[in-house]
Amino acid sequence: MAKWAIAIHGGAGVDPNLPEQRQEEAKRLLSRCLQIGVDTLKARQSAVDVVELVVRELESDPMFNSGRGSALTAKGTVEMEASIMDGRQRRCGAVSGLTTVKNPVSLARLVMDRSPHSYLAFAGAEEFAREQGVETVDNSYFITEENIGMLKLAKEANTILFDYRIPLPGADTCSASVGSLVPDTSLQMNGLPISIYSPETVGCVVVDSTGNCAAATSTGGLMNKKSGRIGDSPLIGSGTYACDLCAISCTGEGEAIIRSTLARDVAAVMEYKGLNLQEAVDFVVKERLDEGQAGLIAVSRNGEVACKFNSNGMFRGCATEDGYMEVGIWE
Repeated sequence: MAKWAIAIHGGAGVDPNLPEQRQEEAKRLLSRCLQIGVDTLKARQSAVDVVELVVRELESDPMFNSGRGSALTAKGTVEMEASIMDGRQRRCGAVSGLTTVKNPVSLARLVMDRSPHSYLAFAGAEEFAREQGVETVDNSYFITEENIGMLKLAKEANTILFDYRIPLPGADTCSASVGSLVPDTSLQMNGLPISIYSPETVGCVVVDSTGNCAAATSTGGLMNKKSGRIGDSPLIGSGTYACDLCAISCTGEGEAIIRSTLARDVAAVMEYKGLNLQEAVDFVVKERLDEGQAGLIAVSRNGEVACKFNSNGMFRGCATEDGYMEVGIWE
């Protein structure tokens, strides 16, 4: 019998000035969600059930950028996206452009289980949600006062903000100057210069006691993004992937992750180069991202767990059947 393992993340790319109180709040949330996953695995639930449950918990807390607390579009609305993949037979479901679905990851699960499709978006996804009777709420449920203030700053700077929900120590979200929150940088997205932006996302990967792997990822996207923008999180093979070997969830610069098909590449180098999980994770982050900044979490069917990031920190946690459990932010 295989040994179970689980890893979760709350996004790669963390403000180095993140106040200690916020760091502790983030770690408490990660610990709580990780323990939910551990308890469910001990109850012998399937990998795909566990990743859905854990990501639902992360979506329901405004700490990270998914579900409630999602980043705002340039229009001041929320457009969410998510995906889920079951390594058994590589079944998958994904959704984008959600504005009323309380838990996007669960709608992605329904796309996988109850539709002939793999991906639904915008009006079609919302219609499917109503047909399936999933819980919906007004778009205002997802919007926080903090994000309204940070969108205002993003618009004043005409850019996409980094760590949009975390002002610098002593800064007032609504009155701080744009220059104090948006650093000068040469970072590019898709070959075009931008200011540093927030790549937060949430995700979970699991291998259960039968050796089956699953992954799920959910996000609100980028602050001040164009309406209709789709990132890596709902794209199978880019932000999310699971097969009989492993499961991966990515976070970071979506455009770089898309170009590199980062999640699938972990499985590919394990299969074709014979690398173990940590070697594969290290290889793709080093060799496939070019100048992009990102991170990922992964598990293997053998009960291994791994993470890697080239950004400034990544909110993350992991646990194994052997009793190992860790939550961290920095290297």
